[in-house]
Amino acid sequence: MSLTSVAQQLAVAGCVRPEDEARILLEEAATPGQLDAMVAQRVAGVPLEHIVGWAEFCGRRFIVEPGVFVPRPRSAHLVAEASSLARCIAGSGRGVVVVDLCCGVGAIGASIAAEVAGVDLHAADIDARAVACARRNLAPWGGTVHHGNLFAPLPRRLRHRVDVLVASPPYVPTDEIQLLAAEAREFEPTTALDGGAEGLDVVVRIARDARQWLSADGCLVVEVGTREAERAAHVLEELGYRARCTRSAADDAAAVVGRRTDPAAGTEKAASLSETAFGEG
Repeated sequence: MSLTSVAQQLAVAGCVRPEDEARILLEEAATPGQLDAMVAQRVAGVPLEHIVGWAEFCGRRFIVEPGVFVPRPRSAHLVAEASSLARCIAGSGRGVVVVDLCCGVGAIGASIAAEVAGVDLHAADIDARAVACARRNLAPWGGTVHHGNLFAPLPRRLRHRVDVLVASPPYVPTDEIQLLAAEAREFEPTTALDGGAEGLDVVVRIARDARQWLSADGCLVVEVGTREAERAAHVLEELGYRARCTRSAADDAAAVVGRRTDPAAGTEKAASLSETAFGEG
């Protein structure tokens, strides 16, 4: 098949960038038969990244296996914010401990390590398939990947030593999952998408428990939906952080940055937020 014929099939199937995707499929297919099979998969809605086995993110390719969450270009904004904070700490002449929570295939943590030399990088995710990918993706930077839910698998020696805690948690409101593109709904794990009724369940859990892990001047950087950014910043304030929203119009992205203030601040509100407005899910 030619580039034109593949692109036409992808366009009819509703692909947004049919020519770009066609070019990638043609480059990756070893035989005409394999190309036919790959095109058929894409026409059926399988994410391109799951078909070719990699995703491009922040100018690098990362291993992606079928069934895992695919890194989104908008998360480049999160990388930029976290890298800036890490560089400021590294400028003081000491090592920087970075934890990438809800790491997926590890693209965010690896991209930060690539931007900031000497980072002591740890990552964690609940999805065993994503963890397997992340271990391969973080190997060039010496990153350690832990399998488990949020902070549970992290080694205790990291308590009160994490300088930058970065996370791209699930933040799609539950009722809006059905509005996502079919390739996300049908081929990526719901646990990587569903953020609860208001999209902030996991954000609250991370912010509530992060105080036990952040260093004295540590920062929390969390990706959120653009509509939920102000609400997320308010939640962080109530949990005892100085918080600010950051946005990137180019990436249609938002993040909240929180720096811990009084370690005792927000303790009671942390419990009430997690038990009432957002649940423990």
